[in-house]
Parts: sequence; structure tokens; C-alpha cells
Amino acid sequence: MRLFYKTLSYGVVHFTVATAVAYLITGNWAMALGIGIIEPLVQTCVFAVHDYFWERKLPKVEEAFSGCHKHH
Repeated sequence: MRLFYKTLSYGVVHFTVATAVAYLITGNWAMALGIGIIEPLVQTCVFAVHDYFWERKLPKVEEAFSGCHKHH
């Protein structure tokens, strides 16, 4: 249940920030609300795709950096 509330909270914060930034740029509340709704939805989808590819490539990334943390 905690994850649900955390996700909901993040969504509200993201919507608020996106709307505020869009308003500061455009000076138009209607446009700002449109951007504030669309951008978080798109960002959520893009993050899901990003996470999918990251998880599939993670072992290769870890192998590439494994030599960087050797103690001498």
C-alpha cells in the first residue's frame, strides 16, 4: 500500500511541477494544464520503456565497470 501512495504522491508532484513550468513559459493556464497532464503521462511510458531496456542490459553495464572498483 505504501508503494501506491508513494506513486500517487509522485504523480501529483510531477503534475504540479510540469504545470507550473509550462505556465511560466507560456503564460497561459489552459496550455499549461494541457502540458501538465500530457507530459507526466508520456514520461511514465518512457520511463517504463527505459526501465525495460536498462534491466535487460544491466549485467553488461556491471561487467564494464567491474574493474573500476578493485582495491589495490
